[in-house]
Amino acid sequence: MRVPSLLGVFAHPDDESLSAGGVLARHAEAGARTGVVTATWVEDTTRAAELGEALRVLGAGKPRLLGYADARVPESAPGCARLLDAPLEEAVARLVGQLREFRPEVVITHDACGGISGHPDHVQTHRITMLAVHAAALEQLYPETGEPWSPEALYSVTHPRSALAPIRDLVGERKAVHAVPDEQVSVSVDIAAWLGVKTAAVLAHRSEVQRGALPAQLGGLDPEARRALFGTEHFLRHPLGHLPAGADEPIARG
Repeated sequence: MRVPSLLGVFAHPDDESLSAGGVLARHAEAGARTGVVTATWVEDTTRAAELGEALRVLGAGKPRLLGYADARVPESAPGCARLLDAPLEEAVARLVGQLREFRPEVVITHDACGGISGHPDHVQTHRITMLAVHAAALEQLYPETGEPWSPEALYSVTHPRSALAPIRDLVGERKAVHAVPDEQVSVSVDIAAWLGVKTAAVLAHRSEVQRGALPAQLGGLDPEARRALFGTEHFLRHPLGHLPAGADEPIARG
């Protein structure tokens, strides 16, 4: 069965690997075109270089950068606006251009909560992606960015409440964590077969490992704990009007 092309849209380098590295690797291994757009950081920075290595591991092509600064790291894009400060119209137009160039059948991004951490850049990336996916299909919007394109499906990475306990153990009680009721999850993908690839991609973000961020914590887990925490990726499907009721989940094919 043919596996659809897949484009991930995430806020920071390492979000792609932590959030959906298994699904990205799975689609690439099956022969599908896969790619990742990253909203923050720019070329010639350390984390952009690490992103390039992570994407190579995942089979997701070269970095596609929107060119904004991380909310908390001005040096991520010297002289550029923070993602949170950028005009929404401008950011949406940049992403519409990426969508029309890549022409993915499936798009994945952060959920409305901003994932486990609720990082404001994650939340803003979700907003931009939701708008851009719809705008990319309309020929009268942003005509300078290319021919219209309408993906078949849009998903956001999420976490069910039933999976929170081990995550709280990992990040600690003082940090807020965000999740959705289990019944709201549209599809859960077992990526155990690709967990080694996902882990290698996460660890390619060496500066995050060195500062003790989540990539370092993942790398320090024993295989059983790593599988329990990161061996399944969960998604919400956002209706676009293309999939008939009862159709297969495109993200779960293959």
